[in-house]
Amino acid sequence: MVDHNDLSQSKDAYSDEAIVHLEDLEHVRLRPGMYIGKLGDGSSADDGIYVLLKEIIDNSIDEFRMKYGSSIDITVVDNTVRVRDYGRGIPQNSMVKAVSVMNTGGKYTTSGYNKSVGLNGVGTKAVNALSEYFSVKSFRDGMMKSAVFRRGVLSEDNSPEPTSEKDGTEIVFKPDDQIFENFAYRNETITEMLKNYCYLNLGLSIDFNGSKMTSQNGLLDLLDEKITNDSLYPIVHLKDNDIEIAFTHTNQYGEEYYSFVNGQHTIHGGTHQSAFRENFGKCIREFYGKNMEYADIRMGLVAAISISVQDPVFESQTKTKLGSTKIDSQDPNSTTIQKFVGDFVTREVDRYLHMNHDVAEVLLKKIQESEKERKAIANVTKAARKTAQKVSLHNKKLRDCRVHFNNSNSQDKEETCIFITEGDSASGSITKTRDPNLQAVFSLRGKPLNSFGETKQIVYKNEEFNLLQAALNIEDGLEGLRYNKVIIATDADVDGMHIRLLIMTFFLQFFPELVKKGHVHILQTPLFRVRNKRETVYCYSEEERDKAIASLGANPEITRFKGLGEIDPDEFKTFIGKNMRLDRVTLRKEDAVSDMLRFYMGDNTQERRDFIVNNLNVEAE
Repeated sequence: MVDHNDLSQSKDAYSDEAIVHLEDLEHVRLRPGMYIGKLGDGSSADDGIYVLLKEIIDNSIDEFRMKYGSSIDITVVDNTVRVRDYGRGIPQNSMVKAVSVMNTGGKYTTSGYNKSVGLNGVGTKAVNALSEYFSVKSFRDGMMKSAVFRRGVLSEDNSPEPTSEKDGTEIVFKPDDQIFENFAYRNETITEMLKNYCYLNLGLSIDFNGSKMTSQNGLLDLLDEKITNDSLYPIVHLKDNDIEIAFTHTNQYGEEYYSFVNGQHTIHGGTHQSAFRENFGKCIREFYGKNMEYADIRMGLVAAISISVQDPVFESQTKTKLGSTKIDSQDPNSTTIQKFVGDFVTREVDRYLHMNHDVAEVLLKKIQESEKERKAIANVTKAARKTAQKVSLHNKKLRDCRVHFNNSNSQDKEETCIFITEGDSASGSITKTRDPNLQAVFSLRGKPLNSFGETKQIVYKNEEFNLLQAALNIEDGLEGLRYNKVIIATDADVDGMHIRLLIMTFFLQFFPELVKKGHVHILQTPLFRVRNKRETVYCYSEEERDKAIASLGANPEITRFKGLGEIDPDEFKTFIGKNMRLDRVTLRKEDAVSDMLRFYMGDNTQERRDFIVNNLNVEAE
């Protein structure tokens, strides 16, 4: 029955006073996710604090691409960022507006900038709004103008004064800890970002905290650093006006891509990456004159593509996926990206293989080996896929999150994660306290198989691996990955560490790109709980425990957690909520992953035992 009094009250509440106007920067502070994606604490490369840094650097890169200023100085100290470029400097009469008024900028026409990244007049303003301190200086024609903002509000607007400094712009900002809680910049994450800028902008020099970076060979240098397995043939590096590609094959499983538009790292790919992927397969088919499967052609392929386009259209403000279908989105007669990339790949890759018969022979052998393995597991794969169809919300191994059953936006999907646990007690505790909208749980049954040295056939023969692969939806690559974070949640004891290593071996062996793209994390859970009647402190190390004991006074109660199952479900809310502690798993060339896995997971039992005994003796001394 309808209560008309309630309806009347509801109608009264929705009055003229309920219609509120927010100034531009106020809206950014109220809805930061619309402008910079997720907030995060800095543990992931796509956390908001790195988007803030990238937005400022993008402007400096645009200056470089317009041939103004060949160096950028960057310092990050105590979470305060300084970016100084040597471009033209922001026009001083418009400087304050340029950093504080939305949809204001110099990139709406091609007269000031050509093929830039920052086209919507939002980036710098978002940084300003989301910083507790933001200052800007423009050095131009012997004059310097400066201004200071605090949480987006102008506090100083200084008149221009003479300067001997070189032309350019300096931005200093500190992200607002009211918005970014417990955040910290990671130097390794920043370094990786800056290296990409150098690979894509030959001649650019970046000084980061006193360390200089530059590149002489563009995408060739990038692939040379990213590849973690031996190349089967030298990296092929081809380029022309507005396009550059590099590729090789390794013996790793899957495909691995790095794509860029106007110097912007499109970590989620887009139309340019799809065009390369499709046309590379077509070109190889035509070169050999055989009806090869695309999956065989691309197995083990590691490739990078960079293109420059006019007025690029991205699928979100954070510019991680290209949506443009044309080289110039404003020109209806412009060449499509599919044709532009396809023509270049077809022409140049075909020419290269005709001129390098040794590479063509190695590539053909690799494709034939991939075909042989694929056919060998075809029957197993068919049966396994049927088994994997059982993976659903009601499957005993997977408790899925609701975001996949609603018509959720891309931002929600960016926040999704899946916990991989072992044992009923641990998975039960996490399941009871998780956010069911965004957090899924996959429960292993005992220790998973050691997959080192196995072929991909084991992924389909082993029920645990088969169902995990299906739950993640990564059989055909990362484009269908259902969760942004894959979190390994095991006990912090010897058995838990062993399970963690077995899961890591599975990912490194068959899905290395999942690790390289920063999706795999380790959940940190407390080792101790220290409490008295007034306060409870969770400690992740003995040092934290000792500090907690000292701060809580005499005779606090101290609990040592032996496993995840011992932590009360209500307490788990502290560990898997917004302050969740994660260690991102990284994979670099210098890690020598093949040698590492061979040593720790291979059949060299005696060698490994000797290593452990010798190191234990050292510790004992």
